[in-house]
Amino acid sequence: MAPSSSKSAVAAAALAGCAFVLPNTQRSTQTAPTRRSGVAQAETSASSHSGSAAIGITLGALGAAVLRARHAKTTTKAFENELGVQPPLGFWDPAGLSSDGDAREFYRRRVVEIKHGRVSMLACTGYIVQEFFRFPGFLSPSSEIKFTDVPNGLAAATKVPAVGWFQYTVFCGICDLWLMHQVPTNPPGKLCTRLFGEETTNYEYGFLGLPGYLGGKAIADPEVKKKKLNAEIANGRLAMMAIIGMFFQDGLTGSAWGDWANYTESPLRAFESELGVQPPVGFWDPLGFTKTDDAASFRRRRYVELKHGRVAMFACLGYIVPEYYRWPGDLSPSLGLKFSDVPTGFAAFSKVPLSGWAQMVAFAGTVELFQYVDDPKRAPGDFENAGFLGIPNGFVKAPAATKEKKLAAEIANGRLAMMAIIGMFFQNGLTGEAWGDWSLYTDSPLRALTPAQEAIAGTGGPFPEDFWDPAGITNGKSKEEILNLRAMELKHGRVAMLAVLGWFHVAAGYHIIGDYAVGEHLDNNPLVNLTQMPMGGIWQVVFTIMCLEWVTTYVCKPPAEKPWDILGWSDILIEDEKSIWNQFRKAENQELNNGRLAMMGITGLIAQDVLFGDFGEAAVLPCFGAAACKELFSPVGPEATTEPFLGAGFIYPPLAQ
Repeated sequence: MAPSSSKSAVAAAALAGCAFVLPNTQRSTQTAPTRRSGVAQAETSASSHSGSAAIGITLGALGAAVLRARHAKTTTKAFENELGVQPPLGFWDPAGLSSDGDAREFYRRRVVEIKHGRVSMLACTGYIVQEFFRFPGFLSPSSEIKFTDVPNGLAAATKVPAVGWFQYTVFCGICDLWLMHQVPTNPPGKLCTRLFGEETTNYEYGFLGLPGYLGGKAIADPEVKKKKLNAEIANGRLAMMAIIGMFFQDGLTGSAWGDWANYTESPLRAFESELGVQPPVGFWDPLGFTKTDDAASFRRRRYVELKHGRVAMFACLGYIVPEYYRWPGDLSPSLGLKFSDVPTGFAAFSKVPLSGWAQMVAFAGTVELFQYVDDPKRAPGDFENAGFLGIPNGFVKAPAATKEKKLAAEIANGRLAMMAIIGMFFQNGLTGEAWGDWSLYTDSPLRALTPAQEAIAGTGGPFPEDFWDPAGITNGKSKEEILNLRAMELKHGRVAMLAVLGWFHVAAGYHIIGDYAVGEHLDNNPLVNLTQMPMGGIWQVVFTIMCLEWVTTYVCKPPAEKPWDILGWSDILIEDEKSIWNQFRKAENQELNNGRLAMMGITGLIAQDVLFGDFGEAAVLPCFGAAACKELFSPVGPEATTEPFLGAGFIYPPLAQ
């Protein structure tokens, strides 16, 4: 078994190395003597039964958990416990800079990160403080420049004299070279001086950067210190993003606080005062059509938008009005066709005679060519011979006070109508009705079920009446095959639900039968616990499962219509009985969905345990292991391990030799 376990452990370590965010699990790096002896006994027992290939392979894979417990510290977790690994992202390295595991390079990057963060925090403070306070007096008496004469932000670069910038550069150089030196043996960010005289004249910095000679001391409490250092890194990261944002705002708007009204050169400003710029989107051009700043192109697009919007509003009315009113009389007396005979929507194409379509095209062409002609000298959509609401020849004029408001409303309504008419077209084409009764969409791939699929219709979906098969597994299958697939799914789900219950039962410390059989308290890790079980007990479990399979397959076969009903409930209960007591169909759906959840759950628990050593112990602890419930824990046994509840985990005395 040992070689097999070694291979599994290597595979688990490789997978753990590829994992990006590793959970912060705290586990003991030592195993109790009794548990080690149990592992040794299990390995010896497994070796003596090497002829059982299936069990040997299974225990070989599970043995990775035992080897992992002996090697708690791995290089793949080199930086997961470093400062800066904080919620909500945890260990966040999307560029993979630390994937090589180089501790020296990680140290260098952390030093640079902290330094940049501190400089950015000071820079942000410099932006903010000057908005509220300036030093009195002169910045440069010789140049007669007062502090109040220096503007905030990037504009200050042109006001401060060159000698001032030289002083800044010298001061920063002195700080970086001598006053704030990073010793490679110190943690990143822990600075000290680098002056002559070694320890006599040099000193370190304490809380908030106070020098040692002024009483600055490091924080004594390790938890408080860790919290403060994490806060510094987080604030520094935020400040680096903030100062870059301030630079952009300052450079584009000329103001340190980014009044975008001052950004007059923005390509979005050229048409921002045009009609159609309305809440909540404002000036909305996600495709960048107006970036060229071409007024002629903008006018053409606005004219086309208005025309399409007006046609779409008429089209929507044409869909809606016939549902409530039809003209009386004949549409085509020669054909005996009445207005009431013409359906709404696409179906009208087959009813209206060809001469009727010719009349419509001729009318639209006349309006386009002669009635409403675009005049480049006028605003887009503003026709000389059209008045309020498009009345020809302008007999009714729009009120001057509300003209702009009504024009903006026309654009907004036209945009809505263009979206609406496209939706109506889709509904009409797919359902056969202008108002889209989706129950008529019989060709929908989400609705069409084969007679075989009808056998399990109404089960297995997110809702009780759904048929859910996103992978198309049942396509082309016979009714018998589909029923067998459902039976297999339910069987796997039932086994998975029992496995999850057993997993947490063992993780909670309740494995009395195994403890009694071995003669000592076994490990709470279910995978390690399994390797400590004697081979005879494992064979008993396998034989019991085989017996159950034989009984349900050959002796008490379930009904052919429900091959998953191994207990014969369908022979007792009337599924379709209209009674509040009849919850059989609901219970079937619950079992199916819980089984699916359990299959995902047990797979995740095994993978988490093999890769990271976390077997969900916190899930069975009071308050999920929260510090508020620590008094509920009690040491058990000579190694003073913790069990989930008081008095739990009874230790059987060793069997007499």
